[in-house]
Amino acid sequence: MASSRPWPFDDEENRPSGSVRPLSQADLQAILGHLGDDPDQLLAGTGADRPVVAVRVRASVGRPGGSARARWRRARAAEWAIWIRTLPRRLAAALGISAVGGGLGSLLAPRLGLVAGGLAAVLAGWGLRFRPSPDARAWRRGAAGERRTARLLGPLERQGWGVLPDLAVPDSRANLDHLVIGPGGVFVIDSKQYRGRLQLDPTGRLWHGRYPLAPTLRAVSFEADQAAQVLPDPGVAVVPIVAVHGARVPWGKVVIDGVPVVPARRLPSMLRQLPAVLGPERVAWLADQARIRFHPAA
Repeated sequence: MASSRPWPFDDEENRPSGSVRPLSQADLQAILGHLGDDPDQLLAGTGADRPVVAVRVRASVGRPGGSARARWRRARAAEWAIWIRTLPRRLAAALGISAVGGGLGSLLAPRLGLVAGGLAAVLAGWGLRFRPSPDARAWRRGAAGERRTARLLGPLERQGWGVLPDLAVPDSRANLDHLVIGPGGVFVIDSKQYRGRLQLDPTGRLWHGRYPLAPTLRAVSFEADQAAQVLPDPGVAVVPIVAVHGARVPWGKVVIDGVPVVPARRLPSMLRQLPAVLGPERVAWLADQARIRFHPAA
């Protein structure tokens, strides 16, 4: 998992075809199976009879959705500045439309000229109002999705998990929505806020409408690789997961190219049900190391 890869740009040529199947507990156990057999990892459910003791891990570093919200604010401010600079032209256009509407109204009836002109001005002003671009609004939706994921993951902290939101990876372009460390392993969770449903094509590729999710899957795999290089324990794999808000996931959960794609609401129960591979002391140590080595993205 710690091998170096180029940044996964959104290109059509390198889009992987992928393999797809329903996600089961066996899938994730296979993903985590190469974590090693260190004695510290032999806990209940792995052949040892001693119970797992949950230790409350306080590992928060960033604010959920903080960097995405900052990007939204910067994009909106830049677009607002452009809109203000073009405001005189917009006002001139609205007055011109009002004059044309008033003239047409007066042709029908003299008394309708003023009403038609005023109505045309209102409609023109509404049409020319400031509206953030779809790209800017996507950052706002992304921040909301990350906050929703944080609320879902919060209860795991009472069960021995550490949840670190919105992390920047040192010396990398990678940004982690959530780094989650617990008895079931170490995970990088990427939150996505979609509408409608996700679909699989005949080749096994996952799509959201007209947009392929292959770049998203490559990106979260890259982020997991980068996180694995930062953490000081080479024996621990970092597993990427995409948590989807809003849209329906085919079959309820799928694995594509080793990346589980799951409905966000199912994420906490899925993590709780994983076999224990890390002891509480090791979880706490990894969470402390992550808090030291990563820094907030925002």
